[in-house]
This record gives sequence, C-alpha cells and structure tokens, in this order.
Amino acid sequence: MRAAVLKAHGGPERLAVESKEVPAPRAGHLLVRVAAAGLNFHDVIERRSGYPGRPAPPTGTGLEGAGEVIAVGPGVTEAKVGDQVAWAAVESSHAQYVEVPVADAIPVPGWLGAVDAAAVAAQGLTAHYLAFSLRSFAAGDTALVWAAAGGVGRLLTQFLAARGVRVIAATSSEVKAAVAREAGAERSVRYEDVPDAVRESTGGAGVDVVFDGIGAPTFDVSLGSVRRRGLLVVYGRAGGQVPPVDLFRLSGAGSVQLVRPRFIDFVATREELLFRSDELFAAIRSKDVTVRVEAVFSLEDIADAHRLLESRAAIGKVVILPWPDEE
Repeated sequence: MRAAVLKAHGGPERLAVESKEVPAPRAGHLLVRVAAAGLNFHDVIERRSGYPGRPAPPTGTGLEGAGEVIAVGPGVTEAKVGDQVAWAAVESSHAQYVEVPVADAIPVPGWLGAVDAAAVAAQGLTAHYLAFSLRSFAAGDTALVWAAAGGVGRLLTQFLAARGVRVIAATSSEVKAAVAREAGAERSVRYEDVPDAVRESTGGAGVDVVFDGIGAPTFDVSLGSVRRRGLLVVYGRAGGQVPPVDLFRLSGAGSVQLVRPRFIDFVATREELLFRSDELFAAIRSKDVTVRVEAVFSLEDIADAHRLLESRAAIGKVVILPWPDEE
C-alpha cells in the first residue's frame, strides 16, 4: 500500500509517500480501506516541529479518515466487513489502508459520503464539545469565535447560531467574513477590529465566552473581550502556544475562567464518542451544520495539500484521496 511519511521536521518537502505492508488487524481492530482522509492544522504543526512527547520522525501522518471495513481482528463484534466507518484520532491515517481500533470507529450513516465523513470527523466532534460541553448557553448569549471561517470555527459558529447564541466572528479577510455570516454569525469583523466590535456589540460588558483556536497572537485580546465571570476557551495553537499565564491576570480581568480543553477528554468513552457523532450527523442531516470541502488532493500530492492549508487560503476542509482512480 501507499502511505505518507514525515521524514524529518520542517517544510512540506519533508513529506514523502512510500510503499508499506498492508497491516493485518490485531485483536479489537478493523482493517479499513481508506476512501478519504482529512488534513488538519494539527498535521501542519506536527510536520513543522511536532508536539511534546511525540515520536521523532520518520513517522506516519494524519489522524482522520473514513472508509470501508475489509477485515476484522479477533474478538470484534461491533463491526463487520462492508461497514462504512470514520475516525478522528488514529495514527498514520494518510494511507490506503488503516488499522482502526474498533473503539475509535464511528459508524457512518448511508446518506453521508466518505469525503464528507472524513471532513467532519475531527473538526465536527471538536465543534460539538466546544458548543455543548463547556458551558450552558441561553438564546441571546454572546460568543466571540476566532478564525470563524476555518474548519472548527465555521462548524462551531453554526452550532452556536442554531442555539440562538449571538456570534461575533473574527476572520482574516472579507471573503472569510462573508463565510462566517453565512454560517450564522451576527457580526463578522477583521482580527484587528475585534476589541471595538466586542465593545459595541455588548455595551462594553464583554462576551459570555471566547473560543480561541489561534493561541499566542490573540490571547491578550481574547482575555480583554470576556465579560466579568465569563469563560475563555483556548482550544488550539495554530498561531503558537500561549505562554504560561499569571493567574492574577484572570482575577484582574473580572474573575474570568480559563480552560484549555483536549479532544480526547471529550470522547473519553465509546458511549461519548457515539453520542457526539450521532448528534453531529443529525445536525448535518437537518442542515443546522453544513460540510464545506475546499479542495481534494491525491495522496501523492500531500505536500501540496499541506502548502494550501498552511497558506490559510483554504476556507473549507482539505481532503486527501488515497486512491488516484477515485479522485
């Protein structure tokens, strides 16, 4: 089979596609023929420098995908050959075949195609826990969403808007601002205009919650945008890791609560994973949430896919197709 490999940390040129042995499914695992795999900014960060504690290259790439079960390992009773499944956190998913733990396999409804399933597996579940599991919202509450036209940001904006939350969307261009408004944002502004927009939209009180997936470059503005006893959620580091925070800054900002959630802690059990995926698929079917695929690349062109995502020009999802004849 063909699989993407990160040879060393650095630019997209450090990626290669090599021939590998097709794995045999171990006990409790499925062997899946990958129909589509998602590309996330997590993959860009991993390629550039990796995360603390992660294995050094050479390593496989990708965590997210969808496809058809072609074999099951010993002891598997929850899935069978021919099932369509997706997954959000399985190593080396940028490949033609992936061994998926059955505990991580998400049943895909028949009406949802593999490309769309791969496009929302990680980001859709992330948007779900951000919108539903960190605080209780009431219609009329206010939220600031950074990068609101991005993968998670756009889905999160749709979830929040469907709940009646007034979303102030922060975007980097007018094109992306329009996308955020289409997703349900009440107001969409450029990054540099966020402080004024928050002040004007809330009468100077600040928003109930800020969702910040950028990190270091936006943290100070995010903290200054939260109302007294509000919540600041830093869920990503696309712009760099937030330095250590003096806790007195939180009290000085009005007893603000700060949380840095982790995806795996919100799909910690099989039941929770299925609950979130069921709700995500229901929201897609009802059109409360829509899937937007920006570009599709063959596996052999994965370096170009990284370049597009890294350029921040992509608005929707970037998807990898491992089989060229299915492009």
